[in-house]
Amino acid sequence: MDKFGTLSDGREVGRLVLDNGALQVALLDLGALIQDVRLPGIAFPLTLGGASAEAYEGILSHFGAVLGPVANRIRGAEAVIDGRTYRFDANQDGRHTLHSGSTGVHRRIWRLVGASDIHAIFEIDLADGDGGFPGNRRLTARYELNETTLIVTLTGETDAPTLMSLASHGYWSVMDEPDWRGQRLQILSERYLPTDADDIPTGAIRDVAGTPYDFRTPRDLQGDDIPPLDNNFCLSDRAMPLRPAIRLGGNSGVELEISTTAPGVQVFDMNKFDVTAATIHGRSYRRYAALAFEPQMWPDAPGRPGWPDITLHPGSIFSQVSAYRFLRDD
Repeated sequence: MDKFGTLSDGREVGRLVLDNGALQVALLDLGALIQDVRLPGIAFPLTLGGASAEAYEGILSHFGAVLGPVANRIRGAEAVIDGRTYRFDANQDGRHTLHSGSTGVHRRIWRLVGASDIHAIFEIDLADGDGGFPGNRRLTARYELNETTLIVTLTGETDAPTLMSLASHGYWSVMDEPDWRGQRLQILSERYLPTDADDIPTGAIRDVAGTPYDFRTPRDLQGDDIPPLDNNFCLSDRAMPLRPAIRLGGNSGVELEISTTAPGVQVFDMNKFDVTAATIHGRSYRRYAALAFEPQMWPDAPGRPGWPDITLHPGSIFSQVSAYRFLRDD
């Protein structure tokens, strides 16, 4: 890995570039994150990213990163695991846990344990009690190029019952515009999870039919007819073989198709913040700059009967595969 920069606490951040001639992906060991994605002949990045290590010390810290051990939100910052109640970092409004709190793996340096021109494998170990979560755990993120597809495989193991729900939190745009308006979105989901004022699922599972959340047929994103998006779209009730979940297109001649084994995908329209740090686009990212697609287990799953279970037991392996395929008109 090449040195990318140094964080304010002295930690060095490394950068690795995968390139098979058809697709180029830059990765950082900070958060095992996707920093940049390029297609030959396309003049702009297809993901949002920071231009320096320091840029990732703010809100950019989750851009492109692996989130875990539990991505998304845990209501009340607590959960019952194997009959015992555990408390976690209440880093969202002092009441809920978001992306595993201040000790989430997106803020940490991962180990590079294997690499070639077309693949990279990162690992990180989490101690029992880290962030309030039980079990000594090992997480692995594998990135691999196959023609114009980036394949992301996330795995996790534990030596005690724990919670595990990993997600890759990339922000994507297939046009070189300041926001996602003018692009075309399809979400291949029949159901979604409505949320409350804290963006926590209410517990209801709603059909998208007849609601503003129906993206089963591709929709042009103009803004006014799109509801605020920070919701889980329910792809299935359990992990499934790899199948398409998201399609994003535009007038640039590039389309992104995301397939996943995950039972859900969180879609976030970046409506809550601007990014003023140095970016790979050479400009600040204003609100609605791109769409975040996060294949994952359903959020706030603990204590929700009938929802996909995120409890991981010793001897079992959490495994999730997502494939990001870039299609071109030419």
